[in-house]
Amino acid sequence: MPRLYSVGEPVILAHRGGAVDYAENSPEAFAAMRDLGFRYIETDARATSDGVAVLCHDETLDRTTDSKGPISGRTWRELQQVRGKDGNGILRVDEALKAYPDVVFNIDAKSDRVVVPLARAIRVGDARDRVCVASFSERRLRRLRGFLPGVASSLGAGSVARIAAAARTFGPVRSRLLASVPGPGDGVQVAQVPLRARGVPVLTQGFLKAAHSRGIAVHVWTIDTAEEVLELLDCGIDGIVTERPTMVRDLLDSRGLWEAPQAPA
Repeated sequence: MPRLYSVGEPVILAHRGGAVDYAENSPEAFAAMRDLGFRYIETDARATSDGVAVLCHDETLDRTTDSKGPISGRTWRELQQVRGKDGNGILRVDEALKAYPDVVFNIDAKSDRVVVPLARAIRVGDARDRVCVASFSERRLRRLRGFLPGVASSLGAGSVARIAAAARTFGPVRSRLLASVPGPGDGVQVAQVPLRARGVPVLTQGFLKAAHSRGIAVHVWTIDTAEEVLELLDCGIDGIVTERPTMVRDLLDSRGLWEAPQAPA
C-alpha cells in the first residue's frame, strides 16, 4: 500500500470537505475541493440501523438535515428520504469513494457500530490504498486495521497520550513509551491532534520530535487562522486540517510548499 502521509511533506485536509464554503460532507464540497486541486478530505462515518456506512459527523440528524433523531435509528431506505440543509441527501461511504477516485479520504469512525460497515464500504469502493481510518478509540482502530490489512491509520487517543508523555521524558522511560506506540509497520502513519486539550498544549516541538522518531507524521485540527497556520509551518507540521483550505494553500504556496498533489497511484 502507498504511504498517504509522510514526515516533512505538509498536506492540507479539507475538514468535512471544506465546511466554511459548502454544506459539510456534501457532494458539492467534495467536488469543489477536488476541482480546486485538493486531494485530501477529512470526513466522518456513522452507521444506519441496517449496517450501512454513511458520511455524517453528528450522532443525530438534527443540526445538518431537515429531520431529527439518531442516524442509528434509521434504515438506509428511511435515510434516503432525509435531505441536508443544501437539499442533497446523505452520502453512503462507498458512493463517495467511487465518485471521487482521485481523492484521499481521512475517515473518522465515530462509533463502534460503524466499524464493520465502514470496512465493508472501503472494500466495496476498492479504496483501501486511499483511505486513512481515524478514531479516538484504540480498539476501533485495531479492528479496522484487522479487517483491512495494509490500510493507513491514525493513532488513537491512548497512543497520542504516550507520545506526549515520551516528549517530556528521557532515557529508558522515553524509549519504552515510544516502543509501546504502534507505527508504520502496524499501518499507523499519522497522529492527528488538536493544538490543545482542556487548555493543555498537545502539539509541542517535543511531541513532533517524538512522533517523527517513530516515523509518524503529525497533523493538527482544526486550524482556520493565518497566524496559526504560519506558526505551525514554522514548527515543521506535516498536515493541517482546516475548513479554509484555500487560505492554507495560499500560505503554503507563499513558502514554496504547495504543489497540487497527483491522484493516488
